[in-house]
Amino acid sequence: MKKTLYISAIALAALALSACTPDPISPESAFLTESQVSELVAADGGTIYTLNDFLDRFMTEQGNYWSDTSLYRTRANNGDGTWLFSIDTLPANGNGIYIRGRITTDDYGGNFYKTLCIQQIVNGEQQALRISVDGSSVNGMYPLGQEIIIRVNGLAVGRYADQPQLCVPSYNNNYTASNASQKVGWAPGRIPWARFQLATKRIGRPDATKLQVDTISIATFQAITDETTMRQWDGKLICVKNVYYTGQYETNGTLSNCSTGDPEKDSNANVFAPTTQNVGYPQSRIITDGTNRTLVSCSEYAKFAYFYLPGADASGVSDCPNWKGNITGILGQYRDNARYAHDVYDWSITLRSMADVDFYKGDEAWYPNHCVEYGEN
Repeated sequence: MKKTLYISAIALAALALSACTPDPISPESAFLTESQVSELVAADGGTIYTLNDFLDRFMTEQGNYWSDTSLYRTRANNGDGTWLFSIDTLPANGNGIYIRGRITTDDYGGNFYKTLCIQQIVNGEQQALRISVDGSSVNGMYPLGQEIIIRVNGLAVGRYADQPQLCVPSYNNNYTASNASQKVGWAPGRIPWARFQLATKRIGRPDATKLQVDTISIATFQAITDETTMRQWDGKLICVKNVYYTGQYETNGTLSNCSTGDPEKDSNANVFAPTTQNVGYPQSRIITDGTNRTLVSCSEYAKFAYFYLPGADASGVSDCPNWKGNITGILGQYRDNARYAHDVYDWSITLRSMADVDFYKGDEAWYPNHCVEYGEN
């Protein structure tokens, strides 16, 4: 009798667990079709804007968040009418305001922390926008190549160091930061993770093969000085060809040779991004096509930060010019009034992973498996 009761209890528990198990998520409920996108937008009388049209329509020069009592940080303006930091709040109510694009970044490598970039192809041309999101491992939900649509009502659009981005207003009063007095004030901040998920839907399944990479020369993007065009080019997925690392780094426009120090102690070491002693600014390493030079940026917190530059090792950087090839990444221009004039070093390319570095020495392909730890070759 006891044995029968025992078996019956197990059976009842199994039935209870079965009843509580949710149905599996179907692809149809996780990923919208084009017809579902149309229905979604039509339901609230919404409009899907191209990324450039969205910026033209809703991002003003000074923004609507500035006032005599609500100041942007002091690096926002140099007194000539150009605002490098700005915030425009978007209407919370009314018809839906939508943007869509395919994700070009991946935070797995640690070089796009709490940041997404999306691209939209309009008449064969790439348009791009940064999105600041307060979430870790964002690529788990929104991987490389995933197309998304965002209802941006109630969010904001603005510029951080002249980089346009979807955001929320954020006030910074970090008195321990370097040059803290210049950084107090309002600036674009990260969209809370729950808020971003509520506003965002995925369209179709991820497909990185649909991303467009624009091949461009260093000289071409450095020649862009028109403010509107600079902002439109920020965030684009590009490739520069036939380049190599010079073994140098840049500080405030000055180039210096990388050292052979320990990257955990030496901020000038010949790796992609040695320590900044946790200050956190992106480290810059120089590439050239033989005539023109630009920056490649990397965070000290990236998984590949302490990998040697192609051609570098514990003895120095003399072999760097022998390793040549292509670099792919996100083009950016970063400006505040400490570096306000249009300068060639306002531009940089941010790597997403080591796969973005496609270098060769003769027939030998560069692979960073020999650069994992300081002191090892």
